[in-house]
Amino acid sequence: MYESASTPQPVILGIDDLRPLPRATRIARTSREGIRLLEEHRDRYIDELWLDHDLGGEDDILPVVTLLEEAAFSGRPFRIGTVFVHSANPIGAARVVQALTRWDYEVRRATA
Repeated sequence: MYESASTPQPVILGIDDLRPLPRATRIARTSREGIRLLEEHRDRYIDELWLDHDLGGEDDILPVVTLLEEAAFSGRPFRIGTVFVHSANPIGAARVVQALTRWDYEVRRATA
C-alpha cells in the first residue's frame, strides 16, 4: 500500500539554541524566532512543541511561555498536543512546566 499524498505530516516545532531535534519539522534558535514560529502556526494544530529553557547568552524561553500564557488567558490558547520541556536547567524547566500546566497545556518533562 502507499500513503496518500494528502496525509498530513505532523507539525513538530522546536525552540532550542543547540540541539538538532531530528523529529522537528521546524526549529527556532532564539525566543524571538520561537515567537515568530508560533505566530506562523497560530491557526494550525501543533502536534508537539519542544522547549529548551536556556537559549544562549541572556536569552531564555520565558518570552515564548508568556505568549502561550497570554493566549490561554485571552481564551484562545494555542492548539498543541503536547509541550515537551527538555532543559538541562531543572529549576527553569520546572518553572515552564508549572506555568503552562496552570493554563491547561499538556506538558511533559523530557530529554531531547
